[in-house]
Amino acid sequence: MTEGTATLTPALEASRQRLDLASPREIVGLSHLELVARHIVEGFLIGLHDSPKRGFSAEFAEDRPYNHGDDLRYLDWKAYARTDRLFIKQYEEETNLRAYLLVDVSRSMGWVSDEERFPTKLAYARLLAASLSLLLVQQGDATGLIAFDEALRAHIAPRTTRRHWRRLLGELTRLSADGRTDAGSALKEIAGRLQRRGLVVLISDLLVDPETTRMSLRYLRHRGHEVILFHIMDPGERELPAEGEAIFFDPETGEELGANSAALRRQYREAVEAAIDGWRKEALRWGADYALLTTDTPLGLALRQFMRRRAGG
Repeated sequence: MTEGTATLTPALEASRQRLDLASPREIVGLSHLELVARHIVEGFLIGLHDSPKRGFSAEFAEDRPYNHGDDLRYLDWKAYARTDRLFIKQYEEETNLRAYLLVDVSRSMGWVSDEERFPTKLAYARLLAASLSLLLVQQGDATGLIAFDEALRAHIAPRTTRRHWRRLLGELTRLSADGRTDAGSALKEIAGRLQRRGLVVLISDLLVDPETTRMSLRYLRHRGHEVILFHIMDPGERELPAEGEAIFFDPETGEELGANSAALRRQYREAVEAAIDGWRKEALRWGADYALLTTDTPLGLALRQFMRRRAGG
């Protein structure tokens, strides 16, 4: 499929206004990320009783006298009617924060357990980042992007415009999964760039060094930044096959280990659930938000559940 097209299956064509509830595997096949993100966000907002959109990003502050060359669109005609003099409306920015979306593009993010049923974790993360960035831009928040593995692979500074959002989408479409993960370094980079209150959204499978990553996240919280962790998992990562011999492969190191999956199934499940619980409790301890998203979950549904929980509803 070529870039810029958006051919829908008959099922999706019949419900194109609700791509937010469609199978993630189906919608990642649509190459036009802007179209998909818009439909996901529209459906997401329809599904919420209280919209997270907060309106315009600028508020009228005061008038000043008109000077030759000023933009006539900002003339205050009500003031002119009262005083017979020309004034220009001045505005002050109401942007609440500067947001950075951190997308993990390490090799493990390209893994998928069943290509017929699920998208890769990176494809799901790309959709999530596109949708979140549109929501943030719509509410007037400056939004930027950093993609990382063991080094920074992309960096777009935060801006608030729709043109900037399309540039961000273009960068998201070019991301590929490669290299090992070093989330701690990327988070340190962000900490140095955010000089005032900001939002840091980490989108990752969290197959990272937990100590350095948690230390960096705690530092961001200590600096007063808001932190959200979106933990992306493939359904196949939560459960091993019920029986048979298996070879376990580390996509980032290339190491392999043969074992009987049936014998390890219970221990593996307990280890995975303990890791998930550990991240959740750590985030709660720092005052950060944590959400586990599996790649078989419709994105609009996942976002609604997260936003309602975040709002305490």
